Amino acid sequence: MKDLNRRDFLKIAGTATATATLAACAGKTGLEIGDTDPAGHHTGAIPTDKMTYRTNPNTGDKVSILGYGMMRLPNKPVAPTKDPSAPPVEEIDQEQVNKLVKYALDHGVNYFDTSPAYCRGYSEESTGIALKASGYDRSKYYIATKLSNFAPQQQTYEESVKIFQNSLKYLQTDYIDYLLLHAVGGGGWENLNQRFLKNGVLDYLMEQRKKGVIRNLGFSFHGDVEVFDYLLANQDTYHWDFVQIQMNYVDWNLANETNPSNVDGRYLYKELERRGIPAVIMEPLLGGRLSKMPDHIVATLKQQRPEDSVASWAFRYAGTKPNVLTVLSGMTYMEHLQDNIRTYSPLVPVSEEECEWLENEIANLYVSYPTIPCNDCKYCMPCPYGLDIPAIFVHYNKCVNKGNVPESQQAENYREARRAFLVGYDRAVPKLRQASHCISCGKCVPHCPQNIRIPQELRRIDDFVEKLKQNTL
Repeated sequence: MKDLNRRDFLKIAGTATATATLAACAGKTGLEIGDTDPAGHHTGAIPTDKMTYRTNPNTGDKVSILGYGMMRLPNKPVAPTKDPSAPPVEEIDQEQVNKLVKYALDHGVNYFDTSPAYCRGYSEESTGIALKASGYDRSKYYIATKLSNFAPQQQTYEESVKIFQNSLKYLQTDYIDYLLLHAVGGGGWENLNQRFLKNGVLDYLMEQRKKGVIRNLGFSFHGDVEVFDYLLANQDTYHWDFVQIQMNYVDWNLANETNPSNVDGRYLYKELERRGIPAVIMEPLLGGRLSKMPDHIVATLKQQRPEDSVASWAFRYAGTKPNVLTVLSGMTYMEHLQDNIRTYSPLVPVSEEECEWLENEIANLYVSYPTIPCNDCKYCMPCPYGLDIPAIFVHYNKCVNKGNVPESQQAENYREARRAFLVGYDRAVPKLRQASHCISCGKCVPHCPQNIRIPQELRRIDDFVEKLKQNTL
C-alpha cells in the first residue's frame, strides 16, 4: 500500500465534484444532446466494418485489436436462497453469452480468450457453445485458451494432457489457435519446472504445434521476472509465437507502486518487441480499476476528451503500441462491449504527448490513492469460510476513490464518509461474507496473480470497519 497524506487526499477528493461539473460543461461544446450517456459512453450507431486489425507476423492472422476475455461472463440466479448471508447460487447466463459473442463477431471482434480455470471451470464450455451458436465458420475467429494445471494433482503429464484434450472438447474444435502456458512466473522457477518442464508437458505442447493442433504457442506471465527472462532467453528452443503480459499506462513505469511483486510493463513489452514476439495485453484496465477512477482523475480525463469514456483512454493507450496483437477485455455487459468496439472502430492512437501524460501525470496521480491491487479475477474464490473476498476489496477501493475512507474523526467529511462506508459495506457484502470472518488460513494467497497479502488486507479492513462502528477511529 502506498502512503498518502490524508489531508491532501481528502482535499483532492473534495474538489472532484466541482471539477467534474466544469468538465461536464466543457464537454457540451460541439456535442449534440444524446451523443453520450451520463457515463460518457457514445450512444450513436456502432460501426460494423471499422474494426482495427493487427497482423500476426508468424502466421499472417488478421486479429482484431479488441480481444474478448471470457473470464467475467454474465451470471443468473438458479435457485432462491432463504439465507441472505449465504453465497448466491448462480450459473452462467448462456443466452446472454450467446448474444454478446454474436454481437462481437458481427462488429469485427474475432479473438476469444478463455481458460479451464475461468468462471468456476465453465468458461470454455460456454465459449464453445456461443461460438457454435453464432453461425460463423470456424475459420472466421481465433480461440485462445490455456493449460491451467495449477493444482498439484493436475501437474502430472497424464492429467495435464487430459486438461488440454478437454479444452478441445468443451470448445467444440479440433485445433486451438492460441494456446498459453497459464500464469507462469507465479511461484517462481520451481512452479514452472513442476507444471511444464520436468513432466514433459511443454514438449507435448510443442509436438501438438507441429501437428497443427495448436497453431500458436505462448505463455501468460505473472510474478517472477527471472522466469520471464528464462523463457525468452530460450526462444531458439521454444519458439514462442506470442506472449501475454499485463500492461496499462499505470503499470508501464509504476507496476511496483501498485503491487511490489509486479514487473513494469515497459520492460516486458520492450523485451518482446526486440525479439519480434507479438504481445497480447491483459488487464488494460487493471481489472476495471482504470474505468472506475477517483472523481478527480475522471474530471481531468474528461477535460481532455469530454466525449470519450474513461475506459477508452486505457484501451487506446494499450492498442497504440505497435507490437500489440490484441488487447483483452472481460466484457460482462453489452454496454462495455459496445463502448470498446467504438474505441477500436477504428483505433485513434494516443499521441506522444498523450502517452507521456498518461504514463506520468495520470499514473502518478492514480497510485497516490491507497487502493488494493485487486483485479476482481476471483481466482481466490471460493473461500472455504464463505467470504466474498473480491467484493470486500471492490467496496473498499470504491470508497477510497470517493473519499469515503477517513483517516480519523477529525476528517472534514468524517460523518458522511463513515455512513457511506458502513451502509455500502452491508449492501455490497452480506454480513457472514465480510472480512470479520477471515481466520487467516491463507488458502487464497497462492491463487492471487497480483500476489496480494489477502489475509493481512482483510484484517486491516476489518479493523477499520470496527473502528468506524465504535467511533474510535
